[in-house]
Amino acid sequence: MAERILVIDDEPDLLDLVRLALAQGGFEVETCTRGREGLERARRAPPDLVVLDLMLPDVPGTEICRQIRRDPGLADVPVLMLTARSEEVDRIVGFELGADDYVTKPFSPRELLLRVRAILRRRRGRVGADARLERGAIRLDPERHRCEVAGCPVALTPREFELLTALMERPGRVLSRARLLEKVWGTGVRVTDRTVDTHVKRLREKLGPEGARIETVRGVGYRFAE
Repeated sequence: MAERILVIDDEPDLLDLVRLALAQGGFEVETCTRGREGLERARRAPPDLVVLDLMLPDVPGTEICRQIRRDPGLADVPVLMLTARSEEVDRIVGFELGADDYVTKPFSPRELLLRVRAILRRRRGRVGADARLERGAIRLDPERHRCEVAGCPVALTPREFELLTALMERPGRVLSRARLLEKVWGTGVRVTDRTVDTHVKRLREKLGPEGARIETVRGVGYRFAE
């Protein structure tokens, strides 16, 4: 069965372009022009990925992304932001809200298709993994994309989950920011070291006292305490 992608954008020409590119790539594509409508559609039938414009006529795309990440039924659905804004601060805001990638208009349909495929490939890798990780009070179940701390579920975005997995798989080892960027975000993605720092900060907050296990190694990166 083809993976289903929900595209939320208010530009008809762009919607047609994205629909054609993704359909030719073998995906099932659903489109809408309003943020609230897109959110309701996603809640009724969670897609495999959401392509989301930041500038929507009714609700900002940032708010839609925030609502997706807060919804237990959608928290693990990847989000690719599509926008005319190109400043670094806008990308950082997007990543802080839990976006998985960021494409700036105008864009190449092939670039969009490649980014969508890369995000879904990483997601399939997570779903196919069956080794559970336990370190202290933290337990990760990659197959179900579940995180628990002291038996209580913790809602993590896909990036936060991958970041925590990367650190927990190598307890005691220092992972540089560059290595984490490559492992979690992939190559060719325009993000900076600050993106890693922002995600680690949010991850620590969500893990509560156990967040202290993610140690900062000044000038290098991060380490998960053994």
